[in-house]
Amino acid sequence: MSVILTADAAAKVQGLLERENNPDLNLRVFVSGGGCSGFQYGFTFDDQIGDNDTVVETAGVKLLVDQMSLGLLDGAEIDYQSSIQGESFVIRNPNAASTCGCGKSFTPNEAGGCANA
Repeated sequence: MSVILTADAAAKVQGLLERENNPDLNLRVFVSGGGCSGFQYGFTFDDQIGDNDTVVETAGVKLLVDQMSLGLLDGAEIDYQSSIQGESFVIRNPNAASTCGCGKSFTPNEAGGCANA
């Protein structure tokens, strides 16, 4: 298993990358401590692919996930949604026991990958 980047998310990232005018950039997703639920998701552009990074490619967009974050994101789906409330990236994470109202932080399942974190 790995992380899934949907076609809608890849299309949005591709548009953002085109504005950056740097063909070496990739999208990095990571998990860090903090947030209202214990862990929080983060996104950044990165032009470096580490030796321990997992690389997921969808429609020409490379998603990078470091080893520590992969334990908490394994099997997660990253999507991009537009609704009447606005637009945002959405992470559907099977390793999350609960999430905060904004969906940007989570508490991992006890049996999830957090034992490696």
